[in-house]
Amino acid sequence: MGIELHLEEVLKKKKMTSKELAKKIGITEANLSILRSGKAKGVRFETLNRICFYLNCQVGDLLQFDGELEESHETENGDRKESKESGTKNGKNEKSVDD
Repeated sequence: MGIELHLEEVLKKKKMTSKELAKKIGITEANLSILRSGKAKGVRFETLNRICFYLNCQVGDLLQFDGELEESHETENGDRKESKESGTKNGKNEKSVDD
């Protein structure tokens, strides 16, 4: 996946509904639902800022890197194809300078 979103957990912890948050941050419930489900391909910093403000949380409470490299590539017909790598470069495990 690459980046995991933990908005659902933070909403529960803060005892706020997605409907309330959508209204506060100024996006539709449908768009917030896409974000909550993890199906969004991106999020604006402005939206992230508003979410953090109204949930009184840090960006790191919402987003977590899972160690996977997720890349999107366009195919010849314009479709997007995703690929993943796990802690590797060019498909091979490589040591870091700190190893």
